[in-house]
Amino acid sequence: MEDRRSFIKKTGMLAGAFSTRSFFQEWHSHDIDILNQKYEQLSAAQLAREEDYWSIIQQAYTVNPSIINLNNGGVSPSPKIVQEAVERYNKLANEGPSYYMWRILDQGREPLREKLADLAGCSPEEVAINRNSTEALNTVIYGMNLSPGDEVIGTLQDYPNMIQAWRQRQARDKIKYIQINFQFPIERDEEIISKFEKAITSKTKVLHITHVVNWVGQILPVKKLCNMARKYGIKTIVDGAHSFGLLDFKIPELGCDYFGTSLHKFLSAPIGSGMLWIKKDQIKDIWPLVCNDQPQSEDIRKFETLGTRSFPIEQGIGEAINFHQAIGSKRKEERIRYLKNYWAEKVAVIPKVKIHTSLKDAYSCAICGVSVEGMTPGELDSALFSKYKIHTVGIVWENISCVRITPHVYTRIQDLDKLVRAISEIAAEKKKK
Repeated sequence: MEDRRSFIKKTGMLAGAFSTRSFFQEWHSHDIDILNQKYEQLSAAQLAREEDYWSIIQQAYTVNPSIINLNNGGVSPSPKIVQEAVERYNKLANEGPSYYMWRILDQGREPLREKLADLAGCSPEEVAINRNSTEALNTVIYGMNLSPGDEVIGTLQDYPNMIQAWRQRQARDKIKYIQINFQFPIERDEEIISKFEKAITSKTKVLHITHVVNWVGQILPVKKLCNMARKYGIKTIVDGAHSFGLLDFKIPELGCDYFGTSLHKFLSAPIGSGMLWIKKDQIKDIWPLVCNDQPQSEDIRKFETLGTRSFPIEQGIGEAINFHQAIGSKRKEERIRYLKNYWAEKVAVIPKVKIHTSLKDAYSCAICGVSVEGMTPGELDSALFSKYKIHTVGIVWENISCVRITPHVYTRIQDLDKLVRAISEIAAEKKKK
């Protein structure tokens, strides 16, 4: 009972992740402040190679030491403070759900909206909080006013849930969904832009653009694509599932009209958290995916009428942002890119091994595809785990066939050394055969 009273007293009966008594402030703020002061003279690229700095960051995570998780492109683990926030506030909610959820924890959504907006570089009035990229982008896909014959351009390499959403809209509303095809990696912006532009007709209304292609980590020139689309009066939807919380950018800088992302990837927020951004003057034109009493209002909150939801998860998002901002977006981007290049550059010279991702900064960051000649992605994925306990994922999608490797800030150099050794041994064994 005393512990409970102490907890409630500390949080002031308000949302702790958004106060000076957050878990981050109590557990990590002092140590990271000292770290940042110690290395403040280093650029983000230089700091990326300072293992002493990142070893402290690694300690904030509780990943299982018996496996090496290199599939952070699917979903990332959260730091302990994020897990703790979800657990503690879930316990609080269950002491009296309708009271603590609706009268106490629900007060945290507006501070969370402000934190997300600060990270995204936009107005809080443009940010809606939901569960993942699929929900965010489906809200826009199904909420747009499109007529039979209107055309939407996407790619064969987009995320499956988005492809299926457009195909369903095509079947229901008789719009025309066009998918262009790319052979990644590509290291020329103009090659990507020209292919989109050549597909445009007088009936094109929307470009669906994936910021970072989830299969192989290709970064598309989103800002240039949005600028090009604007010349034709075309709306742009950006799938930022694998860019937000990883790349150092502000959403309005992209020039898009709509942006959806998952927060449980590189931001390391709780599993099942996401965000929708809609340019302020476009909000009124999008119908909510879940009904609202004022569906054509200009209030971004109309996209949050989900009924009962997890308020503890919202507290966890707040702690994830605290942790992310203490490191810094640019430092985080450079560290994860360094980790990707660290292993990829080493295995690229191994006989029978192929890298499926550009290693140039402008075209990739965290995700990289790899294959071994004579092995299917499933076989390589299985070999990495069964013998070396390295968890990855095999990718077979359209013209892409590889194993996807994705490190995160908690990934250790010795784990990547083990990955390099594993791929080298697997390739050598395959060469003998």
